[in-house]
Amino acid sequence: MKKMLNMAGIPKIAKVVTKVVEIFHWVGTALMAAATVCALVSPAWVKYFVSFEAKECCGAELEVYSFSIRAAVENGKVDMTAFVLFGIGATLILALMAAIFHEMSAMISSAGEGTPFSEANAKRLYKVGFYSIFVPVVGMVMSVISRLVLGAEAAEIANGLDGLVVGLVVLCMTQFFCHGIKLENDVEGLV
Repeated sequence: MKKMLNMAGIPKIAKVVTKVVEIFHWVGTALMAAATVCALVSPAWVKYFVSFEAKECCGAELEVYSFSIRAAVENGKVDMTAFVLFGIGATLILALMAAIFHEMSAMISSAGEGTPFSEANAKRLYKVGFYSIFVPVVGMVMSVISRLVLGAEAAEIANGLDGLVVGLVVLCMTQFFCHGIKLENDVEGLV
């Protein structure tokens, strides 16, 4: 008989990893929001939150996940309008990613509590799918706004559709989860 793969430690590792990644995303969200506010209030403070590789010839490439803006650089300083637009999009995207990892962590935490087919996990899975779809949508909307405000050279409208595809797959899995919940409720007490 084949030896079964021991996966007992995987939920613990996954729980720790998702929680750590969630925390990093929340910290990134807070720092990006603070840097964006600083860019509006006192642009000189931005250097305390963000370091740029800014070159006058080609600008500074600001990027988070699939959303990017090429900010113009003059006299060694990044265009703050571009930075503010990037900051708004980056803050939203990082918050969505933190929410995804929060829901994943909660699902993994509930794995030891019996069946994974619970209404709470179905709702969590739905949220993961929904948030995953919104990550590239936010990037696309902010790219369009950036192009309108800064010009066509500043923001490339070439977002990856990975999040959209993953989100749709997860939403489909949510339906399977709901069906699993119904089946489990139907057979409960029969055995």
